[in-house]
Amino acid sequence: MKGFIKLVITTMILLPLLTLPVLGVDYNKVTLIGHDFSGQDLRDASFDLASLRESDFSHANLTGVRFFSANLEAVNFEGANLTDATLDSARLNDANLKDAILVGAFLSNAKFSGVNIEGADFTDALILPYEQKYLCKIAKGTNPVTGRNTRETLFCP
Repeated sequence: MKGFIKLVITTMILLPLLTLPVLGVDYNKVTLIGHDFSGQDLRDASFDLASLRESDFSHANLTGVRFFSANLEAVNFEGANLTDATLDSARLNDANLKDAILVGAFLSNAKFSGVNIEGADFTDALILPYEQKYLCKIAKGTNPVTGRNTRETLFCP
């Protein structure tokens, strides 16, 4: 009986902790290929130099997250909030950024070959001119959350 009571009390204490957001976790230099982060609150986490190919970050809160020089090839960021995220030197080849919010994101020297940016919001994002020119060639759609046109947020001609 004492064991059962301890189990119930421990469960009552620990269960609410499972619903708290994971803030500022360090995933630097890890390999998490195909990992499912969808819908998670990962604000201020760090994935610097991580290999995250084919992982799923769809509809995740990635505000302030760092992906410096991360391998994000074929990653799904559909509907993710990447406001103020750092993706400097990240490889986003074949990534899905459909309807993603990249307001104020730092995308200097990021690689975008084959990326889907339909409906993405790049307002105030820092992008190198040659990458911005490439993105303008494929830009289309309007972000369903912010209501901003992708081409306009990239200052496409």
